[in-house]
Amino acid sequence: MAASTLKGKAFKFGDDISTDLIIAGKYAHLRSNLPELAKHAMEDANPDFVKQVRPGDFIVGGSNFGLGSSREHAPLVIKMAGVSAILAKSFARIFFRNAINQGVPALICDTDKISQDDILEIRLEEGIINNVSRKETYRFTRIPQAMLNILNEGGLIPYINKHGDFKL
Repeated sequence: MAASTLKGKAFKFGDDISTDLIIAGKYAHLRSNLPELAKHAMEDANPDFVKQVRPGDFIVGGSNFGLGSSREHAPLVIKMAGVSAILAKSFARIFFRNAINQGVPALICDTDKISQDDILEIRLEEGIINNVSRKETYRFTRIPQAMLNILNEGGLIPYINKHGDFKL
């Protein structure tokens, strides 16, 4: 992840986006082929998502994003599809942790004023979202430094591989 400022287009989804909507169970047989699995990210919520998303874009959800089973590959395929961060009012706890571990910022904020296709600029270390399309600024719950360190290395495994330990 390395960049502390992210910029891209918003893909808006509603409340209760489950891990099954992120990556449908019918593709479970592709778990050992993540690039192929990523081609189906968000397919049941938006069939055209992977055709439209570009590197750096954002998923914007409502409340309870990522509920359901603990599919560690759910945030990973979102990342592989090109998404640089996920914004939501709230996250399922296990999804939130899996996202950070996979190097995907999961930002808690009020997403009501963000619309489909808005261009956003996010400053991770400052907790600021600039909605370039609407010329508005919002705040998100700042990410603790320990989590920023993990994100900056691309996830927990790259962090451990580089540093050999996890220091708070």
